[in-house]
Parts: sequence; C-alpha cells; structure tokens
Amino acid sequence: MTAQTNAVTATVFDPRLDLELKREVPVPPALLWRAWTEPDLLMKWFTPAPWRTTACEIDLKPGGLFRTVMEGPNGEKNDNIGCYLAVEPEKLLVFTSALGPGYRPTGNSFLTASVTFEPTAAGTLYTAVALHKDEATKTQHEEMGFHHGWSAALDQMVALTKGM
Repeated sequence: MTAQTNAVTATVFDPRLDLELKREVPVPPALLWRAWTEPDLLMKWFTPAPWRTTACEIDLKPGGLFRTVMEGPNGEKNDNIGCYLAVEPEKLLVFTSALGPGYRPTGNSFLTASVTFEPTAAGTLYTAVALHKDEATKTQHEEMGFHHGWSAALDQMVALTKGM
C-alpha cells in the first residue's frame, strides 16, 4: 500500500498510521458544518450512544479551543481538550489533542483529525481522518472502536441535520 496525499488537507494518509471514515451522506455541507461547529448541536450527536457529550466549547479559529466532555453509562468521564489547526468554513476542520488553545502543548498526543465536507449531487462526501504518531496508537484507537464509533456518530449527525 502506498501513502496518498489528500489535496484538501495537505496531509499524507498513511494506512500504517491513520484511520479513515469516508461516506457520502444525504445532507448538504452547510448543515454538517453547523453540526460540527455549534456546541449545542455537536453535543447532540458527537458521542456514540450510550455515551453522551455533556459539555462543549468551541473557539472556531486556528489555535482556538476545541473541548468536549464525554460521559459513559457507568459514570466514566473524558474531558478532551485540543485546538483547531485549520478552519475552512463548510470545507475543512483540522484539530488535535497534542495542542491546546494558542497552540500550547498539552502533553497528550493521541491524535490529530481532519474532517472534510465535499459537496456532491446527493449531499456531501464526508471524510474523517485520524492521524496517529505510531502504529501502536493507531491500533489502540482502532481496537477502541474507531470505525464503529465514528460511523455511529456520523449516523447520529445525519439524523440530526436531516431534521434541520
């Protein structure tokens, strides 16, 4: 397998290190963008059930805060803080847990993710890519349920945005 460059994000997808979810959905990019960038909307779909997103803060600019708090059915709680690296309205979001607001290092380098929204005749080609520092971290994320979890969250987002 060879690495492929994604022209939109200018990142190189490496199947040894990265995970990808790509699907065409019947919702226009503008509504998916709102679901990703408005905290009240993001909290309704971001975490696959039975988990819930109970808090969200967004400062939508490069270097701006992206924070979510996820709570599990047994009282588990994950407070995730990161920052945006790239923001192109209705086209691209890139964020990372390695850096916090103002690009300050967090000490957490679990992943950097990009989400692209490409208009199609039927809606949007939605692509989410999770970049990892090494194969072990990629494998850990895959075993945690990347494909199932991110697909379930996408299904929840599509259901939400279809009703908007």
